[in-house]
Amino acid sequence: MKIALDPYMHRHLSLGDLCRKTAELGYEYIELSPREDFIPWWVRPRAHKERIAEFKKALSDHGVKLASVLPMYRWASPHEDERMAAVGYWKEAIRATVAMGCDTMNSEFGRGPSPDRSHRSNCCGGSFGHEHSEAAWWRSMEELVPVFEKEGVTLNMEPHPEDWCETLHPAIDMLKTIGSKNVKFLYCAPHTFYFGDDMAKMIRDAGDLIAHIHVADTYNHKASSGLRYIINPPGAKVTIHQHMDIGQGEIDWDVFFGSLAAVGFDGIVTACVFGWEERADESGRFMRERIGHYVDKHFRMKAA
Repeated sequence: MKIALDPYMHRHLSLGDLCRKTAELGYEYIELSPREDFIPWWVRPRAHKERIAEFKKALSDHGVKLASVLPMYRWASPHEDERMAAVGYWKEAIRATVAMGCDTMNSEFGRGPSPDRSHRSNCCGGSFGHEHSEAAWWRSMEELVPVFEKEGVTLNMEPHPEDWCETLHPAIDMLKTIGSKNVKFLYCAPHTFYFGDDMAKMIRDAGDLIAHIHVADTYNHKASSGLRYIINPPGAKVTIHQHMDIGQGEIDWDVFFGSLAAVGFDGIVTACVFGWEERADESGRFMRERIGHYVDKHFRMKAA
């Protein structure tokens, strides 16, 4: 099992300082989320040869390893120019990941086209339906899965609020339909209350397809008669969740880690908190300790 830090709250640091900071916070692994000097949001990677060499040296110097690389591209855009650009960017990102000596990437199903192409900001760009984005994503996967397989890279996929695929069971079905050992499922804990109400059952249903988890707490937006959050105007179509420290929300962490142990999970565990950049160091240390506590409690208990 690899316990990694998503360093998005530390993205202002240089790659060298990021590796140093990750080690200082107690982590051996980094899950590299989008950053402007390596793989930015939505556009072509900036990971040129010199930067890759710089990053590899910094990792080695500080005793840190790269667990996963997380790109975000518009591979589910119904606009063919956007989709084709995204596929090209994905191929570049795969090459950069392999050059870094990493064999794992993760991403989301996607929110459809750029909001600049529409007057509305819903997942599929106003004039498109979810089925258009799903069809675009399938076209992208038909081209990219052979690349992942050829390069020996595993892709771990998560449904995300506001994506054209937001929930667990359709995501599992689609990933199983692909039928590739290089395409797995990422269970993001702070998305749990969008997935359903029975977390233990959902983890059992995903089973050994789960290769990666994101750990952060969140409130149940459906609780208190739907008034956990008050949205004005009432009934507005919004999606909201948090990525908070363990214990600040309503995830039952014993159920979460106990259920993962029961299905034999042995993948990447990423601390994935974004909410308080002013206390990023404190949060990172706290999350490393809490994750270690639950892993020791539930996985060692199972082994015993």
